[in-house]
Amino acid sequence: MKVSKTNKLKILNDPIYGFITIPNTLIFDIIEHPYFQRLRRVTQMGFSNLVYPGANHTRFHHAIGCMHLMQKAVQVLRFKEIEISDEEANALYIAILLHDIGHGAFSHALEHSIVNGISHEEISLKFMKKLNEEFNGELSLAIEIFEGKHKRKFLYQLISSQLDIDRLDYLKRDSFYTGVTEGNISSDRLIAMMNVANDELVIEKKGIYSVEKFIIARRLMYWQVYLHKTGLVAENMLVKILQRAKELALQNIELPATKTMQYFLYNQITAKNFTDETLAIFSKLDDYDVLSAIKEWTSHSDIILSELSKMIINRNLFKIEIQDKPFSKEEVENQQEKLKEKLKVIEGSIPYFVFQGKVSNQAYNTNNPIKIYYDENNMIDIASASDQLNLQALTKPVEKYYLCYPKEM
Repeated sequence: MKVSKTNKLKILNDPIYGFITIPNTLIFDIIEHPYFQRLRRVTQMGFSNLVYPGANHTRFHHAIGCMHLMQKAVQVLRFKEIEISDEEANALYIAILLHDIGHGAFSHALEHSIVNGISHEEISLKFMKKLNEEFNGELSLAIEIFEGKHKRKFLYQLISSQLDIDRLDYLKRDSFYTGVTEGNISSDRLIAMMNVANDELVIEKKGIYSVEKFIIARRLMYWQVYLHKTGLVAENMLVKILQRAKELALQNIELPATKTMQYFLYNQITAKNFTDETLAIFSKLDDYDVLSAIKEWTSHSDIILSELSKMIINRNLFKIEIQDKPFSKEEVENQQEKLKEKLKVIEGSIPYFVFQGKVSNQAYNTNNPIKIYYDENNMIDIASASDQLNLQALTKPVEKYYLCYPKEM
């Protein structure tokens, strides 16, 4: 009797790129690993679906899309006689596939509440190193490139730069799933214009207008989607819920939640004590843990936790005011006084119901330029090469300030 072997050279169907091929058995096994499968249960855009109902795509979609675009980039560069060995190509596919593996549930909200002092990039690296042990060192080159330690600079730039494969996928993907057409960049065209000069990733001069569109699309997507005021207030409310839950947990108050979620609520997790055991538990934490806990907390005896949880579950969000300058002390105190008058206020609740913050968006950073290639001796930063007057303006960070408070006020 013949033992059937799994066909590991699978083809996936993506709504944006069509058929995506898994290039080899190692990458198939990495995708099949529970660490990577968790990304199916972590949404790419957190609570943006409260604004754009279609934005339910996951980090899994994004990672697979990035791997596909990286295959195209390698193909284009090899066609232009840039030498990339099979080992380097494979390392690029693995590094881009795993670049977001450390993202927590609801993306950035966890980094500001129940897991402190350690970024998702650091957790991604911990996952990669753990996988490298399991796969007998086959991820070593991918980790070297991911950390920017490889001698060939352009390999790292494909993973992380201002025109990297990550951005080429998420702008196009998020634009598709939200329906915000302004973000629909031509990733194919941008990849076709890539080249390497002096070991740096450059864009050929005929691709200049595609780069201009890319930078403008990024700016529009940030203000229209990623920093949309409703998404912003929902994410802040989620942070407040998790902070309150953490506060109650530290007082040993019982909080119904999955075992995984309880571990992070009842333990102080920092970069120093983020052990292999913590990583194993983190690898099981996803959006479902957070949402199921919030649903349970709607009937919790703590008024702050239950009220905030009900508001998120029923999409009864705070009002948010946004302006170009910071809110004065008087404006904030005025809202706090209104809260005291109108609502039953318990000790210590004010900062959970009236709070302010700021957001910043820099569409293009000249410290890490996108270079337009004219010839070997002539490579110019896009901000100088472009005849778009507003491209220079996009190099300045734009800051906006917000104040959130309950609508009843």
